[in-house]
Amino acid sequence: MTKAARAVLFDIDGTLIESGGASDRAWHRAFADLHDLDVDVGAHTGRGVPDPEVGREVFAAYLDRDPEPAELARLMARRLEYLPEEVERSPGYRVHEGVEELLERLISDGWLLGLTTGNVEPAAHVKLARGGLNRFFAFGGYGSDSTDRAELTRRALARGADAADGQLDLAACASAGDTPRDVAAGHAAGLRVVGVATGDYSVDELSEAGAEWAIASLRDWPYDAVEMGGEA
Repeated sequence: MTKAARAVLFDIDGTLIESGGASDRAWHRAFADLHDLDVDVGAHTGRGVPDPEVGREVFAAYLDRDPEPAELARLMARRLEYLPEEVERSPGYRVHEGVEELLERLISDGWLLGLTTGNVEPAAHVKLARGGLNRFFAFGGYGSDSTDRAELTRRALARGADAADGQLDLAACASAGDTPRDVAAGHAAGLRVVGVATGDYSVDELSEAGAEWAIASLRDWPYDAVEMGGEA
């Protein structure tokens, strides 16, 4: 009998990389082009919010109404036009410590690697490309799948199951993220969660949010515990 595969799903921003504000700058340019607005994206949204919700929240904050579907679609498309340039020239872009070593070891140990991110799929791959990280991920769940983080995480697991010919052992899978939103989404999808304090939240805050493991960086990945299905 074929042994079911195991997978780890990773958030992107704050967990694998920092874009150095590239996303906010791309949104800023899109709003300026289409609505002649000088927007402060960070003042009206937070970490872990899916891209469509970012556009909707900022639009509503400045125009006092929700965008029509076509308006939001135009904003999303224009932001994507600017994102590759903003990522490529961002002086604050960096891959977090321990990321490549962890991903290489997990693949070597037989794990499937996927993404669970509020980025729409094209934006996710733009952000990972500068750091050479796209090569590690065979599937994912994205903000273009759903604005609900739990649902897009479930989509990632469904695609992981497809990649494993339907043989994915959910009880052996895990996710990793840097915010309480990531912890909640992983749990809602039936996953154990590694909270990584490389974003705006501390180890204690991620532990309090319910992460099975809360670590300072991906260099501290709890290999043995995740492998055995245990907890910290």
